[in-house]
Amino acid sequence: MKRVLTTSCLLLCANQLLSADNKAENILLHQRDNGGWPKNYDRDRLVTEGGKKVLLALKNRNDATFDNGATHTEVRYLAKAFLTTGDKRYGEAFLKGVEFMLEAQYDNGGWPQRFPKPSGYSAHITFNDGAMVGVMSVLRDISGDRKDYPFVSNELRKHCGEAVDRGIPCILKCQIVVDGKKTAWCAQHDEETFDPRGARSYELPSISGAESVGVVRFLMQIDEPSLEIIAAVQGAVHWFDEAKLAGIREIRKEAKGTPKGWDKVVVEDASAPPLWARFYKIGTNQPI
Repeated sequence: MKRVLTTSCLLLCANQLLSADNKAENILLHQRDNGGWPKNYDRDRLVTEGGKKVLLALKNRNDATFDNGATHTEVRYLAKAFLTTGDKRYGEAFLKGVEFMLEAQYDNGGWPQRFPKPSGYSAHITFNDGAMVGVMSVLRDISGDRKDYPFVSNELRKHCGEAVDRGIPCILKCQIVVDGKKTAWCAQHDEETFDPRGARSYELPSISGAESVGVVRFLMQIDEPSLEIIAAVQGAVHWFDEAKLAGIREIRKEAKGTPKGWDKVVVEDASAPPLWARFYKIGTNQPI
């Protein structure tokens, strides 16, 4: 699906031409030919001319991902840069990034960790590090926010909204049920069965106290939620209450001779606020 910027937007941005944005320029250099971005590069780093040649030679790499905030973060920033500077390159890169996100969605509504041709655990429906929720959040905003995305065509708004509508039932299908009760979500779920799945050796199939927070917040932002969405949120909130850890506090303790000079330890403290583990054993809520 080929997208174009609306005429009214081009006229608006033409009156807002400012100097080039270094972060936006860096984002352009790192965008892959397929429209996505790799993870963990420094968006603020000044790139030398030699560095630019190296990055341009990497344009065809298949390392675009949604992990660690990649791609959906770039798309949001490019929209702001386009509105500020009126630079058509930023608008075109934005559209290409949105297309990438739309194309990466599975027919069942989920998103993998990376695209295209994901393999191993990167093919699973991925909530880890806010991947799927991050993509759905920006698509939701594009579909309905005419202040931050005034240049988006009605056709593209429609497609973004439809993608979000397909993603919500997928989220609900992934919610882990224990003894008939809705709990929360794993960091990743099977792309076909929706069952919780592991990733790296220490990331077991489990209930995630971290990733589930982002999922619940996303569901709570839905206007006029269905009874199914309300039940999912209420089940997750009840699970959070059951899974909280009381009477302990995490502190930093001096540890001479270590790389950081300190270590994180847990101490007993009856006055400490509740804590939640990142991973819980399904069925027992034992922290992993």
